[in-house]
Amino acid sequence: MNRTDQTAQPAPDPRLTTPWGDVGLGRFPENPRDLLRAWDAADTYLLRHLAETETDLTGAVTVVGDRWGALATALAGDPGCTPTLISDSYLGQQATYANLARNEHTGAARLLTTQDTRPQSIDVLLVRVPKSLALLEDQLHRLRPAVHANTVVIGTGMVKEIHTSTLNLFERIIGPTRTSLAEKKARLIFTEPDPSLTPAPNPWPHTYQLPADIGPLSSRPVVNHAGVFCAEHLDIGTRFLLQHLPQGTDARTIVDLGCGNGVVGTSAALTHPNADVLFTDESHQAVASAQATYSENVGDRPGKADFRVADGLADTPPASADLILNNPPFHTHQATTDATAHRMFTQARAALRPGGELWVVGNRHLGYHVKLRRLFGNSQLVASNAKFVILKAVKREPRGRR
Repeated sequence: MNRTDQTAQPAPDPRLTTPWGDVGLGRFPENPRDLLRAWDAADTYLLRHLAETETDLTGAVTVVGDRWGALATALAGDPGCTPTLISDSYLGQQATYANLARNEHTGAARLLTTQDTRPQSIDVLLVRVPKSLALLEDQLHRLRPAVHANTVVIGTGMVKEIHTSTLNLFERIIGPTRTSLAEKKARLIFTEPDPSLTPAPNPWPHTYQLPADIGPLSSRPVVNHAGVFCAEHLDIGTRFLLQHLPQGTDARTIVDLGCGNGVVGTSAALTHPNADVLFTDESHQAVASAQATYSENVGDRPGKADFRVADGLADTPPASADLILNNPPFHTHQATTDATAHRMFTQARAALRPGGELWVVGNRHLGYHVKLRRLFGNSQLVASNAKFVILKAVKREPRGRR
């Protein structure tokens, strides 16, 4: 289906019917042309099960990985329930705040990040299965001390998201596990906590040595918290970018946009010792990884480093950056989309000073050069191989100025 056909489709119904009433839900950032809803069948299956089994929600309820706040917002409609939501996503958290507010549930839920201290005790643990098996492993390890023998533990996800390895994690870390029948391509996971179980230590965060042919960071350590893209090895796109980063420029403010584990920004900091470097990502796990990687590899230097969990450069002052480095994602959960890349490019253009440069690495077939030409009026090929291209776009001086 082409983009014209997608745009012509009617917008999805923004209201979710739950056992506690209808709730209005949206994603973040809001986009009137976005045809993706803020919930799916896995969310509705779990909510219906909780109501049908009359699960006691008056105790300590913790929800992990609620993508856009659908579960937390629905549960907040139960007068006796004050859920605690643990999320790695800044965008998901902002959506949850907005959804709670639009349904007059402000203050009815507690929001934590994956880096925050966990609840001391949990009576009901609801887990939205994440795309990253490593993130699930890390979260179950962190939450296990708060789980007791009578804790109700239920996972939920689409059938394509739940594998034998998923069930094995629940069983190995929490206790005996089984699954429900599938409904509308969604499935539930039921786990009985076993207090006598002694799981292996949490393997996260994970540190490994970088390859020897990637410039300033060759053979140096990189730290990865669970859920970060390619947390166990350097992905080939980033490796290609590291081999072709700009050297010895006069950039004083550099941004690692969508920083992941921070290897790109850390490399730039080593080659630009006087520059200030901003590491930004919407993932709390990613920014924690970037900060750890930077600390492992960079000693005293004149320039400073800033680590920010945010919606890219949305809150960055305009015309404040000289050089922006970017390896944009092209997935949002299970959906393939170029919306995130386009948003990053648009934010980068606003944040760059006239003459500032955006360097992007991406798969050849994604056609980023077209988007960059539309936004910047130019796009230059820096390097390419059989799979990737590195492109540079320069922010031009405003018309009427020299």
